[in-house]
Amino acid sequence: MKKELMTMTVAGLLLTSCNGAKTTTAEADKLNYTVEQFADLQLLRYQVPGFEDLSLKQKELVYYLAQAALEGRDILFDQNGKYNLAIRRMLEAVYTQYQGDKTTPDYKNMEIYLKRVWFSNGIHHHYGADKFVPAFSPEYLRELVLNVDPSELPLTEGQTASQLCDELFPVIFDPKIMPKRVNQADGEDLVLTSASNYYDGVTQAEAEAFYNKKKNPKDQTPPSYGLNSRLVKENGEIKEKVWKIGGLYSPAIEKIVFWLKKAEGVAENDAQKAVISKLIAYYETGDLKTFDEYAILWLEDLNSRIDFVNGFTETYGDPLGMKASWESLVNFKDMEATKRTELISQNAQWFEDHSPMDKQYKKEKVKGVSAKVITAAILAGDLYPATAIGINLPNANWIRNEHGSKSVTIGNITDAYAKAAHGNGFNEEFVYSEAELKLLDKYGDLTGNLHTDLHECLGHGSGKLLPGVDPDALKAYGSTIEEARADLFGLYYVADPKLVELGLTPDKEAYKAEYYTFLMNGLMTQLVRVEPGNNVEEAHMRNRQLIARWVFEKGAADKVVELKQKEGKTYVVVNDYEKLRQLFGELLAEIQRIKSTGDFESARALVENYAVKVDPTLHAEILERYKKLNLAPYKGFVNPQYELVTDANGTVTDVKVTYTEGYVEQMLRYSKEYSSLPTINN
Repeated sequence: MKKELMTMTVAGLLLTSCNGAKTTTAEADKLNYTVEQFADLQLLRYQVPGFEDLSLKQKELVYYLAQAALEGRDILFDQNGKYNLAIRRMLEAVYTQYQGDKTTPDYKNMEIYLKRVWFSNGIHHHYGADKFVPAFSPEYLRELVLNVDPSELPLTEGQTASQLCDELFPVIFDPKIMPKRVNQADGEDLVLTSASNYYDGVTQAEAEAFYNKKKNPKDQTPPSYGLNSRLVKENGEIKEKVWKIGGLYSPAIEKIVFWLKKAEGVAENDAQKAVISKLIAYYETGDLKTFDEYAILWLEDLNSRIDFVNGFTETYGDPLGMKASWESLVNFKDMEATKRTELISQNAQWFEDHSPMDKQYKKEKVKGVSAKVITAAILAGDLYPATAIGINLPNANWIRNEHGSKSVTIGNITDAYAKAAHGNGFNEEFVYSEAELKLLDKYGDLTGNLHTDLHECLGHGSGKLLPGVDPDALKAYGSTIEEARADLFGLYYVADPKLVELGLTPDKEAYKAEYYTFLMNGLMTQLVRVEPGNNVEEAHMRNRQLIARWVFEKGAADKVVELKQKEGKTYVVVNDYEKLRQLFGELLAEIQRIKSTGDFESARALVENYAVKVDPTLHAEILERYKKLNLAPYKGFVNPQYELVTDANGTVTDVKVTYTEGYVEQMLRYSKEYSSLPTINN
């Protein structure tokens, strides 16, 4: 799955207060989308329109898959850092047991810190990967911890509350200890300097050598080595600890499988049942060949209305881009909106044939490209609370080449973003003139969705590796290059007359809205997500800056794109949209060459030269202007709540969905009901 996140023009949302009124699905049109805001985060709600129209069997299937999704929560916390579960449980004990003054600044700051830990599934920022800086003292937290009933604390055998503080406080408060969850700084040992819990006792060189030794250049169907394991060194020997039943994370995986078996019993058809069965087999064995078999069955199941992702999927959290974080998404097809994505996928070969890439890097025959618009029913793991708006799977190159891929756009999530953002003043602050404002107002939502569709459905599914090229050849730069490739494919084609011919865009001017939005975001407004003095770290942000800075530089002589001053403020101005499209095409051709040939040095040069560094003067200006809007640059979601309705005999008669649960209420409930892992997992 590759994640296409909302750009800042859409994601800057209006701050309002949740009215607390109980909302049922029948009252969904009255839903207040905003829940609360703190730090740099805002929590929203999303509707699940069409759930009532599902059959009872389909509703029951959604319920069981949702339970399986929620059971994996602790896995991600532990993957993001070995002390995360202990810290979360200690803070939750303080939060629920403390009887003192809860109005003091120290207590309020401790509460915000806990909310951030919940949001990021650990103590590092979910997007920027830097460790949070507590706004309260170690002495204050120690006082709170020592006043909690020890039975409520995550103590190891024989450990006292004071010793727990001694163990965890350096991790929380010392800025030199585990400062980054994922370090991508060129020239450093990315494994040793990353706090993510995918490696223990090994260096980057040792990890790369371990997996390179496993690879067979002649294997045309290689498994995704390292995807579902922690690599450790014990007694001088390097080995994998596999995440499976009977292995690492077994208590959580056993519960996931329990609910998957329930779902298997109400599957819509034999194909879907086979998908669930194969996923269970993978969890039971940890075998990566079984995972590939599951992935193929999953992408070939196109007839089921209900769909899901469940497992170790994305590798953004691993500094080497090999090991996958746990995530889940349960959804069902939006039948009407899917007509748009189906039209795109039906023309996949035309888009491949007419792309500006060199012929040798194109697919002669595009296979199995499917696309749909979905309604998310539950978000979990690395898709919760912050989530993607677009998905493309599977990630294995050989499966994509031989069997195709499945792409989705999450319609109700983009709808929630749009509704919550209405009238927030973001565009008025950062868009250059009334002409651009009218352009975005008229076409912005349409072309934004189309770019996501093209990015996921065609971008990630386009092109090919040359024979013998290692899929991991680009190493730490692989994620950024892949996201840039997909974004550029979408940017190039959103302006193509073919979209007007297909009826996907109303006229030849519409694409300009997406071009302006993308350039404004990549050159300026995404910087609100970067702390002063820091570089750009996250792969999607690097991708957007790489593209924007590259076309800005290459088009400078012709003033294709400019940064202009007006009334003391900086704005993006696009002077030549046609030339801009040509530049997007040139960069797409080069990035596809890098991907297809595994040209590590060229990937490194592009990323380091264009994607990483930040202009401190422009950065300071953008932060100051954004601050005045009182918006939060990052958004996440509170899930709906599902309840089985049964008769006197225990037979399921309905599944109800409600939207009443608050953020704190949901997080504490999840920690109580879906927390099966021990505090330390070795």
